[in-house]
Amino acid sequence: MYTIRKEFHFSASHVLEGLPSEHPCSRLHGHNYVVVVELSSIELDPIGMVKDYRALEPMKTFIDDGLDHKHLNDFLPFNPTAENMARHFYELFHEIEPLVSAVEVMETPKTCARYCPSK
Repeated sequence: MYTIRKEFHFSASHVLEGLPSEHPCSRLHGHNYVVVVELSSIELDPIGMVKDYRALEPMKTFIDDGLDHKHLNDFLPFNPTAENMARHFYELFHEIEPLVSAVEVMETPKTCARYCPSK
């Protein structure tokens, strides 16, 4: 199995609903997010690649135009946890590119959520 990964970056704010009022994430705050999209394939294309990274431009456009410097609660139809975003991005990006096998969302260099559907 061959695997490639591509990182996308955006900055945004959010508020996590359902947490105790004293929890810092229950208040307005922001992150410099890193979204890592993973593509997997048993075979390489005729050029010798899983996928040309330039073919992932629609994912970059979605992140840049739809999320960068936005308040995520206003744009995402769910509580914007890293876990929920990882699954949402996987579902969107897998429709664009069926080789997408997993998506990670990092809020900080020390925290990451990954969504990979069970087979």
